[in-house]
Amino acid sequence: MLKLVLSPLRLCVGWSLSPRLLGLTGALMLVLLRLTLGWHFYSEGLDKKEAGDWTAAPFFANAKGPFADDFRQMVWDSDGEFRLNRRAAMESWALFRNQVGNHYGFSEAQKEQAQANYGKAVEQYDWVLSENATELEEYALGRERILKLEGEGPEKTVRDGVSSLGGQRDTIRREWSQQAAPALAQINAIWANYEVNQNALADPTQSKASPYLRLFKPRTERIDTSVIDEFVPYFDIAIGLCLLLGFFTPVAALAAAGFLGSVFLSQYPPTTGPASSNYQLIECMACLVIAATGSGRFAGMDYFLHLIVRKVWGRHTPQA
Repeated sequence: MLKLVLSPLRLCVGWSLSPRLLGLTGALMLVLLRLTLGWHFYSEGLDKKEAGDWTAAPFFANAKGPFADDFRQMVWDSDGEFRLNRRAAMESWALFRNQVGNHYGFSEAQKEQAQANYGKAVEQYDWVLSENATELEEYALGRERILKLEGEGPEKTVRDGVSSLGGQRDTIRREWSQQAAPALAQINAIWANYEVNQNALADPTQSKASPYLRLFKPRTERIDTSVIDEFVPYFDIAIGLCLLLGFFTPVAALAAAGFLGSVFLSQYPPTTGPASSNYQLIECMACLVIAATGSGRFAGMDYFLHLIVRKVWGRHTPQA
């Protein structure tokens, strides 16, 4: 019964009871590789968290290869349909106006200022739609053509299999998206400023008692960058710490390999140069080595956890 209970622990620190014979130099290299990968993930996570406005949207939006459409759909409101829906945007802003008042405990005067901020945001939004009316009308008319080009079925398979046709589709889609790009950029700025302005109404006492309230965007897909952007920095930090400490190393390394593998697939086939996804592929393979060897047992916390596993399952004689 105890073995059954501890089976997840054994999976987390490496299933084999003891590693194959490995020289001191080999073990040291595995530890250094694990620490290097761990520091990379940890520092990347900290940078993204401290940036505050980090987003994976540009990366997903520029995805290419056989999975490009799937990755592009992971961009929040990738086609601008939500942001260009006046009613949906107004509902989100009105909800946030009420939330920020309850969050900080606004007085009546502060609530009136919050309403004024709401009215200003709506006025700015309507001005953007008016100034870009021609481009947005062409953008709306082009949506049906894009959906047809990216539809499923035999025609899509043929287009994806012929590089010239696939490139033509990407060109058409890029030109189409550029029609609405200026308006969407202005609307993004309105969203960001609205969040800042509403939080700025809190006085020092209210700000000290309650943390800054984020204006979370309604998801447009089951998983999109509105979720990914919040999750990835902490994922990177957690994976980095696990690898640095040698804690549950196989699980952390496999999670890192899966993440890096998805990055590689989003830019497949890879090109040469600094932006090549070959770097992610190489690091993915390194993570798989760390996972397979259970290197957290060497100079890591997994060593102590593995002592529990060995005590329950019995000692195992290393094999050559």
